[in-house]
Amino acid sequence: MPPDTSLDLVAHVIQVALTPIFLLSGIATLLNVFATRLARVADRVDQINKAIEETGSEKKAELTRQLSHLRRRSVALDTAVVLGAVAAASTCASVFTLFVGALRNATDPSVLFSSFGLAIVATISAIAAFTMEMLMAGSGVRAIATADRQA
Repeated sequence: MPPDTSLDLVAHVIQVALTPIFLLSGIATLLNVFATRLARVADRVDQINKAIEETGSEKKAELTRQLSHLRRRSVALDTAVVLGAVAAASTCASVFTLFVGALRNATDPSVLFSSFGLAIVATISAIAAFTMEMLMAGSGVRAIATADRQA
């Protein structure tokens, strides 16, 4: 194999491998957003737990309800984080498959399709779980606002 052809092949593999890397960058950004939201939920749980310790029994039921709501939100965010991590790992597996295939001069299309397909499905699922958490957060804000107006 002439050296120019080998260099062209390596350059092509690197170019092809960059596409999943852009997806990986987007997934990393999503994971950062998920982690930030999860930290905010955890901070709110801490605030409510302190309020429960300091308040009388009349407000405990409402605060306990808020804790239950925050628990559901944290489960949705945990799901989004796990799915995002699976998506990131699958994207890395796709890139690895491209490089190993180039070294062996034979990429297995089924492995590449499966790993990249899993990355896409997991990313979509992570976004769906995050959307559910956002809807739960919105309904919680509306419920608190309604309760404040009625009080």
